[in-house]
Amino acid sequence: MNERVVVIGAGLGGLQCAYILAKNGLRVTVLERDTHLGGCLQTFRRGGILFDTGFHYVGGLREGEALYPLFRYFNLLHLPWQMLDEDCSDEVVIGRRSFAFAAGHERFVDTLSADFPAEREALRTYARFLKNVGDHMYDAFLPREAGDFYTTSLFARPAYDFLAETIHDPLLRQVLSGTSLKMELNRESLPLYAFAQINNSYLQSAWRLRGGGQQIADHLAADIRSMGGEIRTGVDVTAIEERDRLAVSVRTRDGERIEAGTIIADIHPREVLRLMAECGSLRKVYRSRIQALEDTAGMFTANIRLKPGALPYENRNIFVHHETADLWRHSSSQTDSVMVSFYPGQDAVDLLTPMRWADVAKWAEKPVGKRGEDYVEYKNGKVEACLRLIEQRFPSLRDAIESVHTSTPLTYYRYTHTHEGSAFGIRKDWRSPLTTILAPKTPIPNVLLTGQNLNLHGLLGVSMTSVLTASHLIGMDSIVKELGLGM
Repeated sequence: MNERVVVIGAGLGGLQCAYILAKNGLRVTVLERDTHLGGCLQTFRRGGILFDTGFHYVGGLREGEALYPLFRYFNLLHLPWQMLDEDCSDEVVIGRRSFAFAAGHERFVDTLSADFPAEREALRTYARFLKNVGDHMYDAFLPREAGDFYTTSLFARPAYDFLAETIHDPLLRQVLSGTSLKMELNRESLPLYAFAQINNSYLQSAWRLRGGGQQIADHLAADIRSMGGEIRTGVDVTAIEERDRLAVSVRTRDGERIEAGTIIADIHPREVLRLMAECGSLRKVYRSRIQALEDTAGMFTANIRLKPGALPYENRNIFVHHETADLWRHSSSQTDSVMVSFYPGQDAVDLLTPMRWADVAKWAEKPVGKRGEDYVEYKNGKVEACLRLIEQRFPSLRDAIESVHTSTPLTYYRYTHTHEGSAFGIRKDWRSPLTTILAPKTPIPNVLLTGQNLNLHGLLGVSMTSVLTASHLIGMDSIVKELGLGM
């Protein structure tokens, strides 16, 4: 039997799986069809400024916090992380009012209670609940029946109902939802676990990375190679081949055939189906299930190069919302919420706002750079809408702009291959967790999945999923021991 593990896709999930397996002595080959590694971690330069594609900040990097043991294991703690302002790592602006999210659960409660004194106990309940979810995060690594876990856990409870039942003041509910452009707030479907786990990590502490997210991918890749792993870019896998109900190789666009004992796919599950179109043992019911899954919306981003010294750096993220915004309405085309994120050490800032694929789909078939003046006008109008919304909080931003570069879900699809430019992968639904929350295992025993489409998105969610995927090959006990979890 061939012992090679082929990993398709060199996003965070693919690289982390390769890292774990190479660290444990397996023969690993990573194949990436782009010329650059990292997926949404990629950085790019415009006018001498280094911009991030999809990464902006992470939570829980201090010792004892959510992400710390994972990034210690992946040898990523030495990167130039910069902690955001502990008194206000996130600022939520609603209309003319501003609210600070302080780092640490107790400080978070004390700070917001100054604005909502009648809700102090409710805030304590809210923060205590989030902390408890975070404290038990690594229980996911314990042996259990996946069906029982997902149908009885917080994956099967609605996030919106928890917020409505816990917090009585409607404005405070808006404020607590106001930092959540890092997930899709869907009133009907968002599971409570996703809302609690992601928000908890950012309440612990929040961090930016000087020099951009590409460093994460590059350092993982360097360590994989040092441990004997192989990483190849510009290799477009076009098919997964099977024999006797097992995958035996991958075929590339240039005709190369690479044999494998196991295949890990760090790509959208629909893409996996496309690669396995000729695999007769993949049942129709599984194909239909995957094809029916919905994706979350994408993002519009304005990467703004600032005139030197024209706008002071702010060591926080600012989330600006129109006073009438419904933050739990995921399908709106209106520009009523914008995240403002600065770059440490650079005269640059990003503006981000949700955008649906449907808003730009009519330009999807046109080549990059030739989508027409109406597409350019549409993007310029979106920039203007963002600037209008945030101008009260940033009255000098317009005059500080040197240049603006924009991206839409079309851009993300073109350069990171995320399906329809989705920002957060497949939409998880508390009403059907067994359908929308995917396990690493597929009906083909030696084909595994990883990445943001399975459990949770973001650096924390993908890192957890990578461990779950790799454990199918080397067992969970050894990984847990190296993570130092003492489970």
